Amino acid sequence: MNLILTCSQQRVTSPKTSDMGLKTKTTLFRFYRKNHKPMRSTFHRVVLSNSTDTFVRNTAINLAIGGFLLHLSACFMYSTDILRVEGLTDLTDSFLDSLYTPFSIILAYEVYELIRAIPESFSNSIGKQFEVVTLLVVRDIFKNLADVRTSDSTVIAPEVTFIAIEAAVFVILFGTSLYFRSLTNTSNTLGEKDIPIQLFVMQKKDLACLLAVVYILVAFYSFSSWLIGVLDGDGGLSRTLFFLDFFTCLILSDIVILLVSYKHITDFTQLARNTGFVLSTVIVRVGIGTPGYTGAVLFVLSAGLACVVLKLSSWMLEKPTQPTGQEA
Repeated sequence: MNLILTCSQQRVTSPKTSDMGLKTKTTLFRFYRKNHKPMRSTFHRVVLSNSTDTFVRNTAINLAIGGFLLHLSACFMYSTDILRVEGLTDLTDSFLDSLYTPFSIILAYEVYELIRAIPESFSNSIGKQFEVVTLLVVRDIFKNLADVRTSDSTVIAPEVTFIAIEAAVFVILFGTSLYFRSLTNTSNTLGEKDIPIQLFVMQKKDLACLLAVVYILVAFYSFSSWLIGVLDGDGGLSRTLFFLDFFTCLILSDIVILLVSYKHITDFTQLARNTGFVLSTVIVRVGIGTPGYTGAVLFVLSAGLACVVLKLSSWMLEKPTQPTGQEA
């Protein structure tokens, strides 16, 4: 079901008022399209096109394979005392640490996919968001498994208990991602009568391109900060690196989309749904910055909230519209 196209439902008004509103939005769309410079359209194609997506995906896969082999070699050299770097001890003292690099690269690609999903629909971008968080939790599980040390004790260690909780959170987040995929099906074909929606999509493309630039800047800043930490003897990694700052920017972009959507959407169900999605993103951001069991609970809370909001809004949109005027 196309959730975005149903967003164009309007409050019942007089035909004259409705025509005036449509003419105004048509004029705005023509003005926006006229002033939508070719350079900006080219930037959209460069950042958001399928060909760029294919290139980024292939590059990410190749880098992930190469990064895995390189990290695995570093772990081998650490175990044989060939090479030891004080700031990288936490990332080379176990062969399981080598999984951190490829998953980080795949995560970087999934963040790009999240940015590409923004112009499609709010629900699609939220679904991609949970795919990113799912992989983020998987990466944390591998990192925590690398820190588990063998023991003859029959008592379950606290770190093992936490890994079990994280595995349960992974299953919940994975199920949430699949649930969003099953209920969101956005069509990219828009008719001329959908002028408000076309204007909205253009604005979201602009925002997605801006967020892509911010993504590169935040990634560069995070990598530079980590590299400086390595040189200072502190090369530890956590999920807050990059993702805390990026999700802050993502929340700001979601709020902008929510506010702009008020120009094009007057249906309460759609407005409440989008507000609920923004709330789930805020909870995810807080969960990323909160370690331990509290962060896991926040991830589950965000997933539950998003699923309930999506299900309720889908149920309301599937209900037949009650006639508001005289029968023909």
